[in-house]
Amino acid sequence: MTQLHPKVQQRLDRLVARASELMALSVAPEVLENPEQLSKIHRELGGATPVVQRYEDFQKKTKDLADNRALLEGDDPELAELAELEIPDLETSLAAESEALLDLMLADAGDDRRNCIVEIRAGTGGDEAALFVRDLIGLYQRYGTRMGWTVESMSSVPTETGGFKEAVFTVRGTSVFHYLQFESGGHRVQRVPETEAKGRVHTSAATVAVLPEVEEVEVHIDASDIKMDTFRASGAGGQHVNKTDSAVRLTHIPTNTVVACQEERSQLKNRNKAMSLLRSRIYESQKRAAEAERAAERRDQVGTGDRSDRVRTYNFPQDRLTDHRLNKNFPLTQVMEGKLEPIIQGLQHAQRERRIAEL
Repeated sequence: MTQLHPKVQQRLDRLVARASELMALSVAPEVLENPEQLSKIHRELGGATPVVQRYEDFQKKTKDLADNRALLEGDDPELAELAELEIPDLETSLAAESEALLDLMLADAGDDRRNCIVEIRAGTGGDEAALFVRDLIGLYQRYGTRMGWTVESMSSVPTETGGFKEAVFTVRGTSVFHYLQFESGGHRVQRVPETEAKGRVHTSAATVAVLPEVEEVEVHIDASDIKMDTFRASGAGGQHVNKTDSAVRLTHIPTNTVVACQEERSQLKNRNKAMSLLRSRIYESQKRAAEAERAAERRDQVGTGDRSDRVRTYNFPQDRLTDHRLNKNFPLTQVMEGKLEPIIQGLQHAQRERRIAEL
């Protein structure tokens, strides 16, 4: 793709005009005397500048390609020959630049640059569902390792069979939410449980929620709206378990949102992690309410992350993973090794088309 979609072109032109307007405003005497307004302008300008700079590079390469194509029609055979040699490389470079520019612009429109918090909970299926939660944790840990990310546990509820009723962890790195946002939804597994003597295939389920991690300044929570309870950690932890009330449970009274963290030995660290999860849940709730109000039909489109949607089926006997949003099958063994790229790339492409349509 060496040309931009007309809607994208219009959006970029408006962004360039807005950046010029912000630059002029940032040196206006009345703005310089208003630190709060100046800070707001700088934040908006900081978000626009990388896109504007990349757009300028794209425009320069577009002109270089047009100039070389014009030389092919000129009267100088030597220049035409040189231009003919350079055009393929310019076309390849421009195509890559247009893709990168589009991704950069669309990423700024959402939460793609953020880290995220992943919550996985066992659904129907008892012990087998809990074991499936364990397998999903391993899948995301392996994918995170492949991507160079850091995965850190926040809380978990283990079962006696080695599974988990639920697990919550943070994933931090470069544009984590850009890739993991598509994991939200219902995940169904079909396989023969280890305890099944007759070899019958059972169906179990788990739900995955991927929340963008937000800063304290983005979601203000009044201290008076929070009820904090402490309790003793349970599960793995050696002598520390059941010795001190280091685990923390926070309840946001206005929304009745409850979060907990028990992975750290320090009560303060657990509280900080729980606050991070609470902010993300409230932010996600506010974002979904705004999206529903703006476009109710998005529930039927790819990538909404509706918790009630079944997004994937993991069929172990047939070594097949089916992503129902793409209506496509993938080798399950490879996916469980952390190779999620083919699925995520397909979902990103669908999301890109949707975002362009919404511009």
